[in-house]
Amino acid sequence: MSSSYSSLYLEIGWLDLALAATLLAVSLGLSLTLRLGLSKSLLVASTRMIVQLWLVGFVLEWVFTTERPVVILAMALVMAAVAGVAAVHRTRRRFAGIYWDSLLTILTVSFLITGFTVLGVLRVDPWWDPQYLIPLLGMLLGNALTGISLALDRFLEGCVDRRDRLEVRMTLGATRWEAAGGEIREALRVALIPTVNSMMVMGIVSLPGMMTGQILAGADPADAVRYQILILMMIAACVSLASFGVVSLAFLRLFSPRPRLRTERLS
Repeated sequence: MSSSYSSLYLEIGWLDLALAATLLAVSLGLSLTLRLGLSKSLLVASTRMIVQLWLVGFVLEWVFTTERPVVILAMALVMAAVAGVAAVHRTRRRFAGIYWDSLLTILTVSFLITGFTVLGVLRVDPWWDPQYLIPLLGMLLGNALTGISLALDRFLEGCVDRRDRLEVRMTLGATRWEAAGGEIREALRVALIPTVNSMMVMGIVSLPGMMTGQILAGADPADAVRYQILILMMIAACVSLASFGVVSLAFLRLFSPRPRLRTERLS
């Protein structure tokens, strides 16, 4: 696509980042003034963010220059594994096998959607080009992580809070799917709320991170818009499938074929 759009890419140095870090004083000052008790958490979180991003920057710089697909796929697997574990850490209740369910779901769904996009939509050559594969997968994993966490937490809490009602339905002849269908639908609805809300105001209230980053890097705004639309479609599909997959696996573990609700498996 030809375009007359041009811009100057401005580099950010360490001194510039140090100056920007003073903005954190706003949050720290508010926390101290109102006694929110978040000062330590803010400092720890910001320090971890800086260290983690600094380290991943070195890793990505090396990965982006390598021409070995095994290395790139290994990094993708590590990213998916971390996301699967982190999703479970945010839930209040757990059961045996929940980590495997989360890992299997997020790995399968994110890889399928990333593969479809890289091979079918963008037609990247080679398909394992880290410039496309790693950022696309990372955005999917981050959103799928949140969706899985919200869906699992809502489903497990619903099963515990409405245990009597669910058991009465099954006693009266309802199948386990008929009894738990409402909880499953509510869990999926909760998981999709952040994605739907984000899409509703996209471009009007907020400019998404990827689009903003491309524009700041000098990309044509029209190209940045098309990429962002693609990303949002990927995210919506990934969150939907990942949330449904992990809730379905949790349903099979907690509802026996008799049918019976096994809340004793929750901790």
